[in-house]
Amino acid sequence: SPLRKITEEQGSALEEALRAKGQDAKVYVGMRYWKPFTEESIEQIKKDGIKELVILPLYPQFSISTSGSSLRLLAEIFKQDKQLSELQHTVIPSWYQRPGYVSAMCDLIQTELETFENKERVEIFFSAHGVPKSYVEEAFDPYQDEMEHSVQLIMKELRKRGVKNHETLAYQSRVGPVEWLQPYTEDAIEDLANNGVDDLLVVPISFVNEHIETLEEIDMEYRELAEEAGIKNWGRVPALNSYPGFIEDLADAVLEARPYIGAIGGVIDDEALVPGGAVQELVSMYDNANEKPLVAWEWGWTRNAETINGRIAMIALAALGCFDLLSGL
Repeated sequence: SPLRKITEEQGSALEEALRAKGQDAKVYVGMRYWKPFTEESIEQIKKDGIKELVILPLYPQFSISTSGSSLRLLAEIFKQDKQLSELQHTVIPSWYQRPGYVSAMCDLIQTELETFENKERVEIFFSAHGVPKSYVEEAFDPYQDEMEHSVQLIMKELRKRGVKNHETLAYQSRVGPVEWLQPYTEDAIEDLANNGVDDLLVVPISFVNEHIETLEEIDMEYRELAEEAGIKNWGRVPALNSYPGFIEDLADAVLEARPYIGAIGGVIDDEALVPGGAVQELVSMYDNANEKPLVAWEWGWTRNAETINGRIAMIALAALGCFDLLSGL
């Protein structure tokens, strides 16, 4: 998987974008289940004497099983270390609603639409990483709401650009016997083919890097299924990776978050379903808002939840940065 290489390229590009905007910054990348591990990156932050920090998970939409898991780990690390407990920081929990992100996604979708002979007939198929339905209904995970809103914002912008294609949202990577968010990607593809759709453009809406779930699951497994079902023309929008407009928007997000460093109850974006703030503050907010915090915690912000959540658990990451010795990724 090229995940690590691409993520490190994103970090370097973000550093350069921040400096171009007048902010001398250093970006640290931390991953949950592969090097550089989050714990290793935090140790480096301590050694470098960082005084301010913006924490930016590389998931556009928030879920307790992805961004939430990384934030839970950081909360535990900060709680056990006096130096870190005094580190001024803030979190950007999700950022799918940012105009720069929406615009970048639309750019890539339009580019791929041009590769189809009859582009007006193409079904735009958003495939999001799934989560168990219980996360949403019982653990109050905002993921589904944020995902649906994300697709709405992208399609609204595409309409403004003259793109009138129909769209579908489905959820991939289901594992285990429990019910996950529906429709499932494989079922939705077969339904579209049965209803006469010949041209399909898949948009990996959850992912900002190419990795096993785009290169294998979508490009190989779902493409084969689509062709067997009768889809004649297949296309796939690439992940954002280090697309300039995307990196520029991440840099703006970090700069906009800086005034909230150390603030209590800060709301970085009025549209966000999950407000910004310190990691421990966000964790406590989730516990206090949940009628069954311990049970929900087992479902959501734990290693068990990530394992249930499929292969994405292997690539979850929190992107860390420091201003003035702060920056974000």
